[in-house]
Amino acid sequence: MNRFYGTGVAMITPFHEDGQVDYESLSKLIDYLIDGGVEYLVSLGTTGESATLSSEERKNVWGFTAKAVNGRVSLVAGIGGNNTLEVVEQIKQFDTNGYHAILSASPHYNKPTQEGIYRHYKAIAENATLPIILYNVPSRTGSNINADTVVRLACDFKNIIGIKEASGNFDQINQIMRDKPENFLVISGDDPVTLPMIALGAAGLISVVGNALPRKTSDMVRLCLAGDFKSAQKTHSALIDFTRLMFVEGSPAGTKTALKHLGICNDTLRLPLVQVGDNTAQCIINETNKLK
Repeated sequence: MNRFYGTGVAMITPFHEDGQVDYESLSKLIDYLIDGGVEYLVSLGTTGESATLSSEERKNVWGFTAKAVNGRVSLVAGIGGNNTLEVVEQIKQFDTNGYHAILSASPHYNKPTQEGIYRHYKAIAENATLPIILYNVPSRTGSNINADTVVRLACDFKNIIGIKEASGNFDQINQIMRDKPENFLVISGDDPVTLPMIALGAAGLISVVGNALPRKTSDMVRLCLAGDFKSAQKTHSALIDFTRLMFVEGSPAGTKTALKHLGICNDTLRLPLVQVGDNTAQCIINETNKLK
């Protein structure tokens, strides 16, 4: 589990202007992130617009990413959905070569009960050959994985090794930290609250902002994990405006704007997502110039 201490980046998926996956830019992004010092990468999480890719495209992106990474850092695949049977089947068919864990978001839209969420992850855990990282992001899924459910899953299934926690609810985070098994990882899933989460005992961050600024993000996380919060606070504060701009017109539109300015990839998204407006784009460029 030491593989998942530090900074992971939930990678965007670059597209050509015609909407096809841009593998050359994906390779460039992977090198940029690894050179930027991140500890691991997440392929086709929600930031990767996985919901808009076909099953064949997802398979191709996962395979290409594993080859491009070539063991240089740890690698996580995002596999989730609101049809438990379909998610389990995807996990059974997934080529695990080069991958070290699966990140699985809580079911969206259905609004299952806590028992439904527990049984969803139970089915995943019983069929997965890789470790599972839960992903709690109520702002997107419409439901929350309560602290009691997280702890229950962590205690009942040894292959559920952690949670990407993006609820922003510190009462809930406190309870998970207090009650979880010792080796169960709590990972910040929300860039702006990473510093205080690590102060409470989080193992690091799975970042969106890190796509564009991997060095600053990973350096800040390492300072936090070393207990040097005074030094980390300087970078944390410097990133506040940039982080806000990454999400002001939706993610990953802001991130792709910054990456286009940095010469990494195009800013094309697949519908229903669209590029940020001109004013926001200029603000992102200005902040990127300050921080790069």
